[in-house]
Amino acid sequence: MKIFGKPLTDYIRFERYYLLLILVVGLARLGLSLAKVPNTVDKFLSLTVLELFGFLFYSVYVYTSGFGSYRNLYPVILLQWVVSQAIIVSGIAISIFTNEDNIFSAPEFSPNKQSGRTWGHAVAHLIVIVIAPLILWLIGCLIMLITKKIAPRRSAAEHG
Repeated sequence: MKIFGKPLTDYIRFERYYLLLILVVGLARLGLSLAKVPNTVDKFLSLTVLELFGFLFYSVYVYTSGFGSYRNLYPVILLQWVVSQAIIVSGIAISIFTNEDNIFSAPEFSPNKQSGRTWGHAVAHLIVIVIAPLILWLIGCLIMLITKKIAPRRSAAEHG
């Protein structure tokens, strides 16, 4: 499958360590919560912080590394969000099936301070997979525009 002229595997290879970091942090967060570690402990393992840092970093790195340009930034950001939101939706589903809150369904992290143990909450996270990467991609394009003005770019051959 090609996305903007590159195979999906190129995108995954390009950010494999970051995707692995998201996976490890997300699963650690879920695992600690399922092991009944208080949410005050594992709230410091934030997928949101990783998603935001990843978008900022890759808004610069996609260009400076020679990997691609504006259109290649979107799949990079999207992959990060798909991985993180898949973990979150899984955590919400676990809480629904077990009838016990975990870090991803806990009321203290819900905007309305009610249990996030609902399918509506899970669907909202699936919608976030579509909307958030688009918004971040637009902002990332502005960051990349600035980067193009001030930073050198490696050739695609150097990227390897």
